[in-house]
Amino acid sequence: MVTEYYNVAMAGRECYHCKLWIEEGEFHDCWTTTEAALTADLSEELRDAWERVREAAVELGEQRIYASGSCIMFARQVCYFFVRPKRSYLELCVFLERAVKGPQVRRVEPKSKTKMANLLKITHRDQVEPPVTDWLREAYELLDRPRAAKTSRKAKTSRKPAK
Repeated sequence: MVTEYYNVAMAGRECYHCKLWIEEGEFHDCWTTTEAALTADLSEELRDAWERVREAAVELGEQRIYASGSCIMFARQVCYFFVRPKRSYLELCVFLERAVKGPQVRRVEPKSKTKMANLLKITHRDQVEPPVTDWLREAYELLDRPRAAKTSRKAKTSRKPAK
């Protein structure tokens, strides 16, 4: 018995996220998250605060600003902070090597061996000034600092003198 195999060319693909069939060459973006969509429902006061946060970040230098899920990310090689617009406030998550203290800081969570997620609550444009802008700058410049050399275990342990 001879089995014949036919190579059938598929003229499209199934979207991993929404499971819809997308024809070849057809534009598809089931994640239509954009900055405009995430900030569309903000009150005038929060919109002013958002614009000040974005302006402060852009002043820091070259970076990539993009929407992802429910957040607006600010990244150089990696994300150094993001904004999550809420109904009554903007939640800023600033990644630093330390925990910061201030009236805007709601909580601090460790995210890796070296970085802490500092979660801030911003309700007004006037809150986006030092120290908040200083923390954004510190996070932005974190990639410019040389990383500390890792010490080996042998260097850390001390030997007891022979008796």
